[in-house]
Amino acid sequence: MRAPVRLEVVAEIGLGVVLALAIAYQATRLAASWGDGYWVPGACVGAVVAVLAVARRAARLWTAVAGLTVAGLAVLPAHLLHLPAEPGPATALGLAVLVGSAVRRLPAVQACAVAAAGAVVMTAGLLTGSGSPVPVQGGLIWLAALGGGLVPRWLAARRRAATERIRRAERRELARELHDVVAHHVTSIVLQAQAAQLVTAKHPDRTAASLAGIEAAGHEALAATRRVVGLMRESAPGVTGHRELAELVGRFDGHGRSARLRLAAEPDGWPAEVRSTVYRVVRESLTNVAKHAGHARVVTVGITQDEQAVTVVVEDDAPHATACPRRAGYGLIGMGERLDALGGTLTAGPGPGAGWVVRATVPAGERR
Repeated sequence: MRAPVRLEVVAEIGLGVVLALAIAYQATRLAASWGDGYWVPGACVGAVVAVLAVARRAARLWTAVAGLTVAGLAVLPAHLLHLPAEPGPATALGLAVLVGSAVRRLPAVQACAVAAAGAVVMTAGLLTGSGSPVPVQGGLIWLAALGGGLVPRWLAARRRAATERIRRAERRELARELHDVVAHHVTSIVLQAQAAQLVTAKHPDRTAASLAGIEAAGHEALAATRRVVGLMRESAPGVTGHRELAELVGRFDGHGRSARLRLAAEPDGWPAEVRSTVYRVVRESLTNVAKHAGHARVVTVGITQDEQAVTVVVEDDAPHATACPRRAGYGLIGMGERLDALGGTLTAGPGPGAGWVVRATVPAGERR
């Protein structure tokens, strides 16, 4: 913490020295061209503005307002008393520091007010300067200060916007991962618990086996949660292939349903993000069938591939009259975001005769 404080102190001392030299140079030139005594008013105004510029960090708004007020009040008397035009170069330099600092750091409304007040002071100097080049020089210094404040402010705003976009993307990614894991595994546990109730009522001797299945599903949920935590820590994409897809569909098979996998592709040769996305599409689609299509008896997962894309089609045979309405929840939104990031597409809706059809296409090449 000490090094930055020391740098700030050194910078302010350097600024004070520069402003003092500017005041001395201005006084010397005025004494040489206007005569003795004419340099005093400009030097006093410049000194007050310089002190405010060095002290600006304590209160950027009020030091800027005070500096502009002092400079503005000096314009008309200088004109009426036929003194050197104000604001002089030293004063303009101090105002540049005040205005630039305010424009860079203050809230937008206050920054705009300070910039506008600076423009008023410089315009007044130009109108009362009687053709003197001094107000013109001051105006150029003010424009440089305005640019020096606006450019860093714009760059900082861009950095904040980029940071917010990254954070928003990370939050969406985390939300998708949590939804995928929690929804799928908890649904599996609920279904097995429901089946256990039915089995226990008719076959009490099978209760232990049902509870063992629920315990195994819980262990899978914990393992999947750990994988999500690892993914968030390491930012590494999940990698899945033929075996994982077969196991996923196989876990869904049973409880009065038949799940079939028709794989006409080579998942092991896909890029990692394509494999991960296909796996999640299948998992979310099967989870939605379990949630919303209790009357479905056959669920088919078809995966095909051509030279350009991988196509995933998940369809069930639940009658339209008995199927629950399937609204676009977070699962479908998450799938759509994943596919959109890869340049793919997602459609979901009622099948031609019965059931529900989810169709996703993912470009098969490496993401660009």
